[in-house]
Amino acid sequence: MASSRTRSFASAIITLWVSTLGAHALDDPAERTRVTRLDNGLTLLTLEDPASPVVSFQIWVRVGSRDESRITGLAHLFEHMMFKGSAHIEPEEHAQLVQSRGGRLNAYTNRDVTVYFEDITAETLPLVIDLEAERFANLDVSERTLTSEREVVLEERRLRTEDQPGGRGIEALMALTFQAHPYRWPVIGWRSDIENTSVDDCREFFARYYVPNNLVISIAGGFDEDLAIERIRQRFGALKRVAPVPRNPTTEPPQDGERRAQVHFDVQGARLYAAWHAPPTGHPDSDALDVLSVILSGGRSSRLYRSLVYESQRARFAHGSYWNLKDAGVFYAVAGARPGGSIDELEALFMGEIARLRVELVSEAELEKAKRQIEVSMIQGLRTSHALASRIASETVMLGKIRPLDERLESLRAVGSEDVRRVAARYLQDEKRSVVHVVKAPQGEEE
Repeated sequence: MASSRTRSFASAIITLWVSTLGAHALDDPAERTRVTRLDNGLTLLTLEDPASPVVSFQIWVRVGSRDESRITGLAHLFEHMMFKGSAHIEPEEHAQLVQSRGGRLNAYTNRDVTVYFEDITAETLPLVIDLEAERFANLDVSERTLTSEREVVLEERRLRTEDQPGGRGIEALMALTFQAHPYRWPVIGWRSDIENTSVDDCREFFARYYVPNNLVISIAGGFDEDLAIERIRQRFGALKRVAPVPRNPTTEPPQDGERRAQVHFDVQGARLYAAWHAPPTGHPDSDALDVLSVILSGGRSSRLYRSLVYESQRARFAHGSYWNLKDAGVFYAVAGARPGGSIDELEALFMGEIARLRVELVSEAELEKAKRQIEVSMIQGLRTSHALASRIASETVMLGKIRPLDERLESLRAVGSEDVRRVAARYLQDEKRSVVHVVKAPQGEEE
């Protein structure tokens, strides 16, 4: 939905950056973000860009599956229930009103946050503010809405997790990697919890977390900043803060040995899943781990593709990546064997590439290529109102501040070959890994 003017401007920035390799400082629109805090604790981020015809309105609720304890899946369930109507809005009417004006909207939940967004034009922004304030103030949390959305979520769980080798593998891997922290359970929740959640459970969850001092509203694009701030004060200012917002206090103990598990599933080719504990968002080692990720699996010239897919032809796909969460991080590996191929041979090849990174320095060519890929991705994050609104909200929620682009680029450019080797040796140790094989059940074993 970005304008041609915005796309051309972004393309010019990227071209200039590539040709000079960072010799000039880049204009970072996010540095012009205006931060407003309402008396009830709500944080409002506004980034006005008159050149953009698109406005991205986002509400980041600081609640994900990590905040659940007694019942899993509630954060994700509410992502669905928020579209089922309120005291003055019929079920699905919110979406219809936005879409009929040419806007798009959606929501997602992860382990740390739940996010609702609308990408619209400026004239629709007042309506969106009113609609969002209405459902946060007067959501219909009833047996009717719970029953409806429970069935939707159960079907989603069946299709995306229970009936998919990837879903089963990742679910088992996270449960194996984390023994204590709530990152161990799936965002969508365990089936029995979804089936047994009550209306009272839902109302208690909404009252705890869908409160103004747990919200970050982010708006970016072509809109009148002062008018938007005033309307949000009027519509959201009456919401009552709840203090303190409860958090799950559990921390993950150190892993004291390799862990292994096996999942039986009717797969044509066995799947390998592995994970190592890594640092959380904002850690000084994050950039080196990102570079390591790209060297391992950043395209067809990456080490894993060349070794496992192209040269040995043991795998249909293979990648490894650093996943940084608020409380912790995970470096995870995924590979799929060709039909009839040995999962043990595939694992040996994969772990051999990990071992090389622990003891050998990557070449300067690999290092610079990986850093350039990451830098281009950062610059492309300036291209749309949606990307900018997401960035300023995410960094506010996860880091407590909006990190300047120049600072991010400087930190990335400082990563050297020894840094990559060091983080591989520190975090990707054999005795600190968790490994899951998704394989066919042995012949004769009952399902």
